[in-house]
Amino acid sequence: MLRDRPSSTGNGVLLASVPDASTPVAGSPPRVVRGWGAKRRIAVLVKIMPNEKDKNVPTGKLADAELHFTDGELSGLKLVGFAIWERRTGGGRNVTFPARQYSVNGDRRSFALLRSTNGDATSHDRLREVILQAFADFEETAAVAT
Repeated sequence: MLRDRPSSTGNGVLLASVPDASTPVAGSPPRVVRGWGAKRRIAVLVKIMPNEKDKNVPTGKLADAELHFTDGELSGLKLVGFAIWERRTGGGRNVTFPARQYSVNGDRRSFALLRSTNGDATSHDRLREVILQAFADFEETAAVAT
């Protein structure tokens, strides 16, 4: 769980990281904390790309998100395929993770591309919180700009 608010750059990029539950989050941008219990630190930028009004987008889809790695062995790479959605019940927002659809005997199935190494679902929950916080900061910045 995030203990303070990540810093927004104002252009849809949140300077943050995926925190380990046991690591306090503190410091100034870029925020670097342990990710998923790793011994090395990994810096991540969460880039929010809002839907264009004139494009044909599904109902309820608010934006796409990417994770840009800025430090360590993954520096210079990005993980794409995240989407931010308004919940159908109207009770908040949800983040979908990258997945690949395939078919078996006519049934459509989905293969998750981002998985926890230890099978613990809380890793996804922490990442979901970071992406939703980035979107909230993006919305605040957009509201101030208008």
